Formats: sequence, structure tokens, C-alpha cells
Amino acid sequence: MSLKLAFCLIKYFPYGGLQRDFLRIAEICHRSGYRIEVITLDWVGPVPEWLTLRLVRVRCVTNHARRLALALELSRMTSTGEYAATVGFSKMPGLDVYFAADSCYAAKNEKRNIFYRLSGRYRVYSFLEKAVFSAASPSVVLMLSEAEKHLYQHYYQTPEERLFLLPPGISRDRLRPLDAAALGAGLRAELGVGADSYLVLLVGSGFKTKGVDRALLAVASLPEEIRENCFLVVIGKDNFSPFARLAKSLGIAGRVIFFPGRDDITRFLVAADLLIHPAYKENTGTVLIEALAAGLPVLATDVCGYSGHIRQAQAGLVLTSPFVQERLNLLLARMLLSRHRNAWSRNALRYVEREDVFSMPEKAAEIIIKVARRQKP
Repeated sequence: MSLKLAFCLIKYFPYGGLQRDFLRIAEICHRSGYRIEVITLDWVGPVPEWLTLRLVRVRCVTNHARRLALALELSRMTSTGEYAATVGFSKMPGLDVYFAADSCYAAKNEKRNIFYRLSGRYRVYSFLEKAVFSAASPSVVLMLSEAEKHLYQHYYQTPEERLFLLPPGISRDRLRPLDAAALGAGLRAELGVGADSYLVLLVGSGFKTKGVDRALLAVASLPEEIRENCFLVVIGKDNFSPFARLAKSLGIAGRVIFFPGRDDITRFLVAADLLIHPAYKENTGTVLIEALAAGLPVLATDVCGYSGHIRQAQAGLVLTSPFVQERLNLLLARMLLSRHRNAWSRNALRYVEREDVFSMPEKAAEIIIKVARRQKP
């Protein structure tokens, strides 16, 4: 029996949520005795010694053409039968296991006009999604969101026995440390944010999708006495420039601090007064659970797959769809001034103590290994 697993993803970089999930799951499989080969178009950062990296070179320009080219190359690489299982973190044909970090493409584009539906982009993404979720596909799917699971079943009639809903899987280093007060005070001093100032945090790569523009508009709309004492810190992998220009045009450039991805997110979580996550779309939103673990109240949109945890924990507020900017503006001001902030923080910490928010990588790896051994997951 082969003890080699193929893991495939479009791109690896150290600070992406999907990328962190991939690496933790792959490492657990490695510790279980499997050799790990990673097939990808691009890798940024150090390569762990326990995996073998296979970079695929393609000459395509568009994202959908690159994804299709990777899918075709993966099919060629895995046709030899040398792998016990093929695990994909992007939709493509022939996967034994798919980690469903992406939202349902069919649902998002159901109402697009006929011209878009005839485009190469639409046809490629629809083909790749159908290859995983159709009733005829053999792929086992690791789901992260109950809502997305229902959407996929609605559009593709995916059999229930192929879909496995996983719990969240944050790292335990996101738990609020015993010296949280000192850590938070130290970071505020570094940033020049006083103890009496408001610090609002937004974390996530892909600033457009994560709603950085919405957050900037909300901060700019704060009553003057709050706005002049409020800082927004944005952390993630993306191009800061258009959002820095927007901040300048809104007159809050001096109140917004941008950082690329960082390894010390916990310091920011314990230093902030509020996490804002007004995403346009978000299959999960791992940072919402990380905020709960740090005792940080959250303001998020209900399109985030993990927003239900905020409601269940009673650890903040969730905006219902359809999104209204004025409603976000109002709730941001209300939360910053609220007497309930300490209660939200306590509720968050209690929720993480009693709920499973850590085991996703282990449970994902367990299913992958069962598939590799040709056992029923």
C-alpha cells in the first residue's frame, strides 16, 4: 500500500487562512506515517523539511486558465497510481478528498447575465465545481460551513454520505495568554495608541473581499469625538495602496495603520477593543473564532460562515443581509461606546472553554487517512 499523499493548492503563502489549514492537516498526515508531496503553482516562504514540493509551471495569464492548467497537470501526475490519495484545496476533477474552503460558485453566480455565463471564466469554474460536487463524483468533501453544505446539495444533489462537516480549527496559541494586559499595553505603546483610545482591528488577506472599504467608511462616519480617538489596524496580504487612498479621501489616513501578514496576531487581538469583519463573502472567517479565543468582541456580517459562533457566544453583533453601510456605521459606534464590551469579552472566553474550536485539522487528517486506506470515513 502506498504511503504517499498528494496535496494540491493554487498558491501557498504563510498568512492565508486556507494555507495555514493545509499545512497543519498535511503535517498531521505526515506524523501518521505518510510522505507528503505538494503540487502547486507558487510557494512563498520556507518549505518544511517533511514535505516534497512540486511546482507546476504554466504560461496562462488568467486565473481560471491557471486553475484549469493545474487541474490537468495534477491529473497527469496522479495517473500513475503512486499516491494513496489526492487531497485538493481547490476544486478540480479526480480528487479523493476536497477541503471546501471556497464558497459555492453556482450560488454566487446564479443571477449573472447570459454574457457572463458564456465566458471562459464561468465555464471553467463551473466545470471544476461540478467535478467535485456532482452526484457522480467520488470525491469526499470536508465542509467548513453548514450553510455552504446546503447550497452545494441544492445545486448538485451531492450525497450526504460524501459530505463531512468539520468544527473550527484555530491554533491554541490564539488563546488569551495570562499576560494579555501587558502584551496589549506594549503593542499599543509601539503603535502610539493610548490606553484611552479605541483600537479597531481587521485581519484578513484579500482586502476587497474582507470589506476593508466598508470598515474605512464606518470609521470615517464615527461621531467626531469618537473618530478623533479611534485607530483602525488592518493586517493581511494585499495591495494597501487603493485602501490607503480611500482612507486619505475620507480624512482618516492618520488613523489607519496597515501591516502585511504577521506572526504575532495574538498581540493585536489582546490589544484591540473590537474586531471588525464586514466581509462581502467568507466561507468561514477563522479570525472570528480567534477573536473569541482572545476575548475580543466581534462585529461581523452574517455572510461569514462562522458568524453563528458570535451569536451563540453572545460575544458581539452580526449584521444581517442585505448589507447596509449605515447599519455598520451605527453598530460600530454603538459597540465602541457600549457598556457590554466586558460582558462580550467574558462570554467569548467562556464559549471557547466549552466548545470544540480546535480539532478541525485532526479530524480532517483522520478522514483523509481513512480514504487513503480505502476505509469508509
